[in-house]
Amino acid sequence: MSGSYEVAEATKKRGIPAWWVTVFLFWLGWIFMYADRTVLNPVMGELEKEFGLSGTQLGILNSVFYFSYALLQVPAGILGDKIGKKKVLVPGFILFGVFTAVTGWAKSWYTLLFARVVTGAGEGTYYGPQYGLSSEQIPKKYRSLGSAIINSGMAFGIALGLMTSSWLVYDQGYSWRMPFYAMAVPSVLVGVAIWLFVKEKKRTADADGAPVKKGKFSDLLKNRNLIITYIMVFCSLFGFFVILTWLPYYLQSERGIAGSETGFISSLVAWISIPGALLFSSLSDKLGKRKPLIMFLVPVAIISMLSIIWMPNMTGVITALCVYGLVGKLALDPVLVALVADSVDENNYSTAFGLFNFIGMSSSILAPIIAGAARDMTGSLASSFYVSAVLLAIGLFAMLFLKEQRT
Repeated sequence: MSGSYEVAEATKKRGIPAWWVTVFLFWLGWIFMYADRTVLNPVMGELEKEFGLSGTQLGILNSVFYFSYALLQVPAGILGDKIGKKKVLVPGFILFGVFTAVTGWAKSWYTLLFARVVTGAGEGTYYGPQYGLSSEQIPKKYRSLGSAIINSGMAFGIALGLMTSSWLVYDQGYSWRMPFYAMAVPSVLVGVAIWLFVKEKKRTADADGAPVKKGKFSDLLKNRNLIITYIMVFCSLFGFFVILTWLPYYLQSERGIAGSETGFISSLVAWISIPGALLFSSLSDKLGKRKPLIMFLVPVAIISMLSIIWMPNMTGVITALCVYGLVGKLALDPVLVALVADSVDENNYSTAFGLFNFIGMSSSILAPIIAGAARDMTGSLASSFYVSAVLLAIGLFAMLFLKEQRT
């Protein structure tokens, strides 16, 4: 009997469905993971001054985080399917919380790099095991919606990180180090809560009593719909991480916005994405198909991405950012997550989701450093937005070949 079923039976006595508890704690997990990622971005100018960094070096500081994060995706997914998802997820989560504090303590460029590498590795154990556990427990008819609720933690985390960092440093006058200390303690506590309250039991037999057989990793690479989904997530995440990493800097340096305001303006993408993700994921569940929504969301995301640099005034820029938030990566993600879950057996969820996030996050390694290098060469970040739009168009073209049945 599945572990999710036994957890459900236990929680029925308390009147709380097991998957609600799981969704809530994983939602908190994404809040603090993304808060950790974004507290750095509003204070990149402070780091530039203190350590004498170039745009390329600032990009590298983000890229090394995402490199170690992406590198852990597939191993964490495979290990989670073998030894237990929580045994992989929780130690990594606590490690990232500890090294968030170490980042704030860093006294040199190399210590900063080391701290961000370890923080990224800790966070790298989360995605595959987390979505593996949640996809097992969330009823299929709520799969996109449940994933969207979990995913909305990313939006809250982005906003929390950007606004907390800007407020502490530019409004309250604290050092750039303070936001990292502020995020470290709650991050560790959430890791402990996941260990205590998210239940897991490895499935050894299916519903008919037959032994569960693990699929081969190579089988995932032969799955047409998975490959197309992986292409789409790579293309989607590139533009998202250009915005996530460089938007506060872009607003300050090229649009003349005060540092105290960039956190709030940048966070609009995250706030607007929450109703968008919930709306479109609900529509996806009702339709029973993912492709129609993807074919609508991506073209609008392309137009909004280009409009960020085309608009002549800040009213237009803010409008473009809000539209991107409504239809962009954070709204698209729950639909793609559901598409992965639709395409593989649940006993290989952790591995499939780990590979999904590895490929997606590979673009996050490239995006910050490419954008930083482009700024050094051209004096502007505009070219990075054009590249992001082209990649979204490539992902949209790949989606034309997706074949799915109504779920």
